[in-house]
Amino acid sequence: MTTIEISRDILGAYRQILCMGHADYAKKHWFHREPDILCAAISALVISAANALEELAGEEITVVANEETGFMKIDFPADVSLQEKSVFLLDALVFSLQQLSDQYGQQYLQVNFKEV
Repeated sequence: MTTIEISRDILGAYRQILCMGHADYAKKHWFHREPDILCAAISALVISAANALEELAGEEITVVANEETGFMKIDFPADVSLQEKSVFLLDALVFSLQQLSDQYGQQYLQVNFKEV
């Protein structure tokens, strides 16, 4: 299962996005495994958002990732406010992740929120 934790401060500003684990949605066969479309969708959304924040919006974020374990952490600086377009991008990411969770089930993808 993939667990995503969205951390915001008391004012609602994004502080961290943490992704952990593989969805394991793909069917397993004797000699191979089908491609995991859910894990691919989650990865595409989160990686694209991180890249857009850095390259298109010019945000200074910190990204740590480990493809083998399905771990990715995006940290946002506490002393800098994100631009409006960046907040919109993150809101769209969260919306899309929640839609995937609703469609495929929380046994494969959980989106949790945390106040920091």
